[in-house]
Amino acid sequence: MRKISVFLCFLFFIHAVSAQLEEARRITKQLCSKQLHGRGYVNKGDSIAARFLENEFSQLGLNYLKNHDSYFQSFTHNVVTFPGEMKVMMNQNQLTPGIDFMVDPNSGSSNETWKYIKLTKEDLFSEDILRRYISSITKLQNNINSCIIDIRNLTGDSLKKIHRDFLPGLAQQLHVMVITDEKFTFSVGNEPYSYSVLFIKSEKFMENAVVSTHIQSRFKENYLSSNVVGMVPAIKKTKKTIVLTAHYDHLGKMGNETYFPGANDNASGVAMLLELARYYAKHPTKYNIVFIAFAGEEAGLIGSSYFVQYPWIELENIHFLVNVDIMGSGEEGITVVNATKHPTQFQQLVDLNAKENYVPLVKSRGPAANSDHYWFSERGVPSFFIYTMGPNKNYHDVLDTYENLSFSKFIPISELLKKFINGL
Repeated sequence: MRKISVFLCFLFFIHAVSAQLEEARRITKQLCSKQLHGRGYVNKGDSIAARFLENEFSQLGLNYLKNHDSYFQSFTHNVVTFPGEMKVMMNQNQLTPGIDFMVDPNSGSSNETWKYIKLTKEDLFSEDILRRYISSITKLQNNINSCIIDIRNLTGDSLKKIHRDFLPGLAQQLHVMVITDEKFTFSVGNEPYSYSVLFIKSEKFMENAVVSTHIQSRFKENYLSSNVVGMVPAIKKTKKTIVLTAHYDHLGKMGNETYFPGANDNASGVAMLLELARYYAKHPTKYNIVFIAFAGEEAGLIGSSYFVQYPWIELENIHFLVNVDIMGSGEEGITVVNATKHPTQFQQLVDLNAKENYVPLVKSRGPAANSDHYWFSERGVPSFFIYTMGPNKNYHDVLDTYENLSFSKFIPISELLKKFINGL
């Protein structure tokens, strides 16, 4: 009889774990779908995602925060978008967006055949040559409307200087094409250039080719986005609160066909947030548990900055904050940002993991302004930002898809986080 009971318990456990993983997959897949347009600012993809989360919060029974009658904390910000054409021709060859070329997030529009000059590395790092060249652009504009620069083999400070100092200034003067072997990554811009800037893979570039572009860029001022905020009250009334966060926005679209699914970053993190919400809705603690799905993270941590400026809970009442991102792998363990700031809590995580071997490694990292924990940490709120490590290196590109996620350590990490939160 006892053997039968143990076997039934085992079957129940397997079923529960399978159900948890299926739910995580459902959420991630939905957030990555074409219907959400990359959860960005074309076709209001972020707003569609926010409404999806509103429904999830409601289904889980999360409460509105005190003095609020909605899950939405709305704010406005400026953003550069690419809602229409995204076409680059090299002779008669049409290049593939996101694979063969990528536009700069602040790129302006272009709809023309390029009459270009090619700049050498020596030109780029000679201030004298550049000054004379740029000052002569207005005189040459009937013959020159663009330039091509080659940054292959540049590294370190030289490469940073090109991206930071050179491109923004030149893009206010004429169209720019950059030949590169760097991995393509996209982001969200909010300071539009006057002209287009695009990066092209070196193997796709043809010397002396006829180049034409059809790129539509649109700058949106005062775009409306919303953080999605819910809570599970403590067992007994208290002001003390644990905050669990993940950003739900991503990069949106680059043209009307190409979109960035953002599976690992951060549909998977939202799935983890909802898994924790599902658990704590059934198992409240001595603390209030507040769940925040942030908007605007990819646009410069805007949603979390707004929340810290206009908090729905008093920041001094936050006992601890855990921000999760990139939860779709974990084969190589997890990294904990702010571990060096909070060594006691970090050691608790390490000890919990050592007992059950949830992940191969709990890696310590110091403070970094790389996700939504940052503004809270700057205001003195004890905070961790936790992300997974693994073989999936797709990040801010079109290959960060649901199909490329392993979810290898999703359930073990969720159990580790629950035990850590319960022990705070």
